[in-house]
Amino acid sequence: MLSDFDAMHVLTTAIDGMPRAECERWLNWLVLNNDELERLHQPPYGERALTLKDGTLVGLVGYVPSIGPFGQLSYFSARLNLPVDRRYRPEVGLFWALSPDHRGQGYATEAARGMIAWAFQPENLNLRRIIATTEYDNKASQAVMRRLGMVIERNSDADPFWFQVVGILENTMDN
Repeated sequence: MLSDFDAMHVLTTAIDGMPRAECERWLNWLVLNNDELERLHQPPYGERALTLKDGTLVGLVGYVPSIGPFGQLSYFSARLNLPVDRRYRPEVGLFWALSPDHRGQGYATEAARGMIAWAFQPENLNLRRIIATTEYDNKASQAVMRRLGMVIERNSDADPFWFQVVGILENTMDN
């Protein structure tokens, strides 16, 4: 059986080719970051391991501060009656990444649903909305966004690359 570090390295290499030394630095930062966010009573930004019942690491899911030009999307300008604004502003983002061997089996959707439910609860983060971003050609992530019930906005500007497609989900719970 692989150690936790070895399993994470295998996963990050499969997802984005992360070298071992970079993976080690990232994991060290991640542990320290999580500890400090908790100490400062801040949202639990960062990655959470996505595992099968047998403990096999298959991916990552988590919250991330997402700062982007949201005001240039019609969702924010038309639907929320806000002026078109290209300045960057913060939203809470949701992300998922799975090993290639475990894609297409519903794991990302299931994990994201759990993260959204937790984030929308009044006793937890009580978020107004959550967003997810991806590239034009990442059809799998766009499909996850649709299954989550997100409104999908296609950004007419190709830059920044990670802001080409934006999924937006409003919290409809009564508070």
